[in-house]
Amino acid sequence: MKRDFQAIAERGGESQEIGEALLVQTKEVFRLWHQITDETLSRRKFQRLIAPVQQRVTELLDAGSDCRSSKTRGPCRQIRAVEVALWAFVRVRGVEPTNNAAERALRRAVLWRRKSFGTQSLEGSRFVERILTVITSLRQQGRDVMEYLTAACASAHGESGSICLLPDSS
Repeated sequence: MKRDFQAIAERGGESQEIGEALLVQTKEVFRLWHQITDETLSRRKFQRLIAPVQQRVTELLDAGSDCRSSKTRGPCRQIRAVEVALWAFVRVRGVEPTNNAAERALRRAVLWRRKSFGTQSLEGSRFVERILTVITSLRQQGRDVMEYLTAACASAHGESGSICLLPDSS
């Protein structure tokens, strides 16, 4: 969202005013969020303090939706359409106001695709999506990727019992 707001601010004129105001509200959101994460602000007080920010963002998105610039109107209308999801972190404990975790999880796949130029077949695409899922899952679990893949190959050749990607819950 911050990138969208920055792009709006860089358009000049009416868009610039809206974009800059949205960026001010973004700073306030993160100022309050950091107080939650460093435990200097209670969740209840956070929710009370964020309410006027939410209202101001809604007003600015509405203004952007009516803006003369179609490049501003489009993103503002799209964000406004999913605005409830935008504020999920206010309502739901454990949800963060960024997509950093998702971007980190996808980073390896993006880098692989860029270096390898993708796949040339449906089967190749299936292999890549599956192997990247396995690698990401194992790393999140703190498990050794090569050890798992070696055991999986041995299992496929009947040299050992089955192997599970699910974390050990015992």
